[in-house]
Amino acid sequence: MEPQPSLIMIQFLQWVADRPRRRADVLDAWQSSCPRFPVWEDARAEGLVRQRGGDQGENRVELTARGRRSLARAGANQTLTDKTLADQTVANQMVAAGART
Repeated sequence: MEPQPSLIMIQFLQWVADRPRRRADVLDAWQSSCPRFPVWEDARAEGLVRQRGGDQGENRVELTARGRRSLARAGANQTLTDKTLADQTVANQMVAAGART
């Protein structure tokens, strides 16, 4: 099983998946000299994104199949987390309502 990507990696993958991105745009928005946040470099090294030739010879950045799976899995995990939080909120409200009666 592939490890769960970090939150910043999920944000990067969502950003790339949102619409076609030129390599120059990706580098402007995501390249970092900070060794703690090399999301663009990590995504390439982990095989989550790839560069392909685009119109007029521009390099396009797109998700790989592995990147799409990681993003889908992160979305499924987030849905479960959201449902768990919603269930906890309802339970807390019920407890609070019972305490007031």
